[in-house]
Amino acid sequence: MQDKTRQLWDKQNWHPGDRKGLFSSIADTFAVSTVLYPGSYIDIAPSTAFDDVTYVDTDRRAARFFSDSAGVNEIIAESCNGTRSVAWDFIHADYTSDLELEDESFDLLVSLYAGMISEHCTQYLKRGGHLLVNPSHGDVAMASIDPRYELAAVVRIGSGTYDVIDRALDTYLIPKREVRITEQMLHESNRGIGYTKSPFAYLFRRIS
Repeated sequence: MQDKTRQLWDKQNWHPGDRKGLFSSIADTFAVSTVLYPGSYIDIAPSTAFDDVTYVDTDRRAARFFSDSAGVNEIIAESCNGTRSVAWDFIHADYTSDLELEDESFDLLVSLYAGMISEHCTQYLKRGGHLLVNPSHGDVAMASIDPRYELAAVVRIGSGTYDVIDRALDTYLIPKREVRITEQMLHESNRGIGYTKSPFAYLFRRIS
């Protein structure tokens, strides 16, 4: 493993095992094999839970990190105690551009702290597949008004444990104040909507 690969990972991995728990909880709840992670930087935690992950980022450090495939595989193996053999790919590109991926070819689309991913990458998600999205940058609100999606579950965290909850979903996505949510409003504000309940993340199912 190249020294810079380890240095980049150690800097990214502030809370060892944290994101592993997130993706493991999703893997335990939904049938997921293929994952698309736009705006991933060097967060390879999905590969600790899923068999085939495609990472996308424009950052040169991410490109350098993933170019050391042996080093990346070593980190994944360490995170899984050497028990997993996985496939992964990295695309050094802007996710708002054509990624030259097959439409409807992924089971899970990940949107964490990276902008309006649902707006640009839903075409790659299978019907019946899921969008994992956190409230950052308004992508939850964007998905909530997108007719291609329905809320399937929320992810709550307590005492370091992630729980996927699919009950009482009608009590979520209720704004704290009356507001008309539109694409234009979300683009202009570039931030999320304040809701009466604040789970860590949401899981939307693509229905059309």
